[in-house]
Amino acid sequence: MKKHLTIFLFLSFLTAQGQEQKPAFKSGEWLRYKMSYSGFLRAGTAVLEVEEKEYQGKKVFHTKGTGWTSGMIKWFFEVEDYYESYFDKENIKPYVFKRKIYEGGYKKHTITSFNHDVRKAYVQDFTLQRDTSVAFYKVQDMLSSFYYLRSLDVSKIKAGDEIKLDMFFDDETFPFKLKFLGKQTIRTHFGKIETLVFRPYVISGRVFKEQESVTLWISDDANKIPVKLRADLRVGSLTAELEEFRGLAGPFLKK
Repeated sequence: MKKHLTIFLFLSFLTAQGQEQKPAFKSGEWLRYKMSYSGFLRAGTAVLEVEEKEYQGKKVFHTKGTGWTSGMIKWFFEVEDYYESYFDKENIKPYVFKRKIYEGGYKKHTITSFNHDVRKAYVQDFTLQRDTSVAFYKVQDMLSSFYYLRSLDVSKIKAGDEIKLDMFFDDETFPFKLKFLGKQTIRTHFGKIETLVFRPYVISGRVFKEQESVTLWISDDANKIPVKLRADLRVGSLTAELEEFRGLAGPFLKK
């Protein structure tokens, strides 16, 4: 991925495994996350929302992701990120992905249209003022992957199992791999939650300490929503925690 640290980093790390089943989300779902730096300093907020719509005669889900820094963090690293995805309601194939971000002076504005018949992605880069056509095979965009992977069955997953996914980002396809670590009960703002724990493989270097620097906790219920993420950075750590939600497809189970 790109070396620029984004408040929506955690969106790339949402996952599950198994055979397809009825999606674990519905129109009207809304999730808000609190981002903290080094465990105590509030760094910002991230929001995910999804609505059922129609796109070019097809029934789709339209999802939006927004993120921004706040407080002291904003003084020296301002972030305003906006993402949109239109994907098929039945098979979750992405049709359009929009990305407009501002991160500490770095700007990016792209719109990607996916043609699954010819397996070509048409990328309009408004920042660099250029258009690109890229071949792909069975990819998800940054947001559609979140909902696609949540709609998969994890009932038979075992500790040590790995999950692979091709993700389209900017104008390239990136291999994405995660490892299932097991189950864990964690304390949250809502009480104790049973979770599935995953370890995504990331690129070590400028941002992360090492390849296995990120841990993700997913609710072990029908919704499969991420409740917590922790990333060990080169300097400090970043934590994302579920702060508020509404419109879930099923009961949010807690002990």
